Amino acid sequence: MDPQAYRESELYRIRHSAAHMMAAAVLELFPEAKIAIGPPIEHGFYYDFDLPRPLTQEDLEQIEARMKELIAQKIDFQYEEIEPEAARELFADQPYKLELIEDILQRGTDEYGEKTEKPVLSIYRSGPFVDLCRGPHVANTKEINPKAVKLLSVAGAYWRGDEKRPMLQRIYGTAWKRPKELREYLRWREEVQKRDHRRLIKQLDLISFHEEAGPGLAYWHPKGAMVRKLMEDFWRDRHIEGGYDFVYTPHIGKAWLWETSGHLDFYRENMYAPMDVDGQEYFIKPMNCPFHILIYKTKLRSYRDLPLRWAELGTVYRYERSGVLHGLMRVRGFTQDDAHIFCTPDQVEEEIVRVLRFSLDMLRAFGFETFEVYLSTRPEKAVGEPERWKVAEAALQRAIEAEGLAYEVDEGGGAFYGPKIDVKIKDALGRAWQCSTIQFDFNLPERFDMTFVGEDGREHRPFMIHRALLGSIERFFGVLVEHYAGAFPVWLAPEQVRIIPIADRHLDYARQVEAKLRAAHLRVQVDSSSSRMNAKIREAQMEKVPFMLILGDREVEEGTVSVRLRSGEKWNALPLDEFIARVQEQVEKRLNG
Repeated sequence: MDPQAYRESELYRIRHSAAHMMAAAVLELFPEAKIAIGPPIEHGFYYDFDLPRPLTQEDLEQIEARMKELIAQKIDFQYEEIEPEAARELFADQPYKLELIEDILQRGTDEYGEKTEKPVLSIYRSGPFVDLCRGPHVANTKEINPKAVKLLSVAGAYWRGDEKRPMLQRIYGTAWKRPKELREYLRWREEVQKRDHRRLIKQLDLISFHEEAGPGLAYWHPKGAMVRKLMEDFWRDRHIEGGYDFVYTPHIGKAWLWETSGHLDFYRENMYAPMDVDGQEYFIKPMNCPFHILIYKTKLRSYRDLPLRWAELGTVYRYERSGVLHGLMRVRGFTQDDAHIFCTPDQVEEEIVRVLRFSLDMLRAFGFETFEVYLSTRPEKAVGEPERWKVAEAALQRAIEAEGLAYEVDEGGGAFYGPKIDVKIKDALGRAWQCSTIQFDFNLPERFDMTFVGEDGREHRPFMIHRALLGSIERFFGVLVEHYAGAFPVWLAPEQVRIIPIADRHLDYARQVEAKLRAAHLRVQVDSSSSRMNAKIREAQMEKVPFMLILGDREVEEGTVSVRLRSGEKWNALPLDEFIARVQEQVEKRLNG
């Protein structure tokens, strides 16, 4: 649901009101508690508390029971605007609320840090509980069905996401209109937990993280590295077909580079601390763009040279607060599937159509078919000539429409340096993930004085387009793990075939089969352990290997293989060449089913 439509929905009011009832229950059970914020979120709500001790599962059950009792009392929600001094007095024993009050008054933000038109302090009363809040809420708790409410979990959360601030306890809950919707959501949530990439990358021996070497930095194990290689090989092959050239750039650059690009002014808090090299400051790169521009400027460019399409799998490093790191989805070091297109005004539309089509084709190849598309246009404060913005926005819009895609326009939502298209993919559970971005940039060409010589013999400013298809290799890998629940399609599986000899006397034949499969460029392992056959099969299934070849006396005698698929399907006594042909067909067609 669109965020604004959600905020205006009945479900939003129900969840917001349920969060207040939960906070009221917590204050009854823990009178000394300090309350922070409690907003609705996509599938429910949360509330942050400063409590005297860690909450237990028993505490959560007691809070939920009391919360439902309060809901059943049919309590009214009453809105009231309040003067600053009265607000300070009302929340005198609530330090987090006092801080929010000052923020609202001084910065013009609401309790969630969002800008407001004017600094208004408002509260909602619901029985004895009162909270600093702008709403909206239900009129009365009789609009909340207590049988459709459930508290889910407790997690740690730094106050305002800052690891230098107090660690609070965040209680997550959910609320729906009807109990049936709650049951459906809980089943969906259980499936989400089963597919959690943080668990699966460990279970499948794909990737690890090590606090000893620094959080947010991924270590790719052999199996994970094989999947990554397959992804990157496919990416490179498609880029060659798409008319791109590859570049490679360094990992560090002088402070001058980041001053010129503007990163030190606007992005420094997300860059790692500088290092001294020969008496000059160097920074680890958070982005690849300035390096590509330096390559562009190594010689005079003519309109005849354009368009230039330069791609790089460039590893970048960005400082993210430890509180927001999340497996592969939010890391500090990652590899962008980055590209920059430099073109003339006349080439803009064709290039945008080309790159959007390329993006969708790439995402479909990995098994994604449903997309959400957003077009973000010129904000009030922007660099670049308005006419160039109009050309760019029109090109983006026509490209989307040429592909027959439904899209939403985010008026004024573009970056200050250019409009953009964002493409989100829907995974197997219907969740949306941000992947592809096609972004114009009118800022860097100006800052770096980029030019090309036109047909008129004069220097002109090229259009510069940033473009990422997968977003980052790490994050996209995490999405793939969750989309397929770790059971990668055959063309991406790190191990495609597990050979399982029933007894030691079948091992020689297993090695012969292995050699023939490797010669056919299939990824195969022989389980030569002393475990029983059923245990070997279970282990291969747990590791989500697509094909298991069971080899016994009959297979040795006939020169065949008995195949068990991870789905449970069986192909008995299959000629080896036929098995190889079937697997190769799936690989060549990149079947994702």
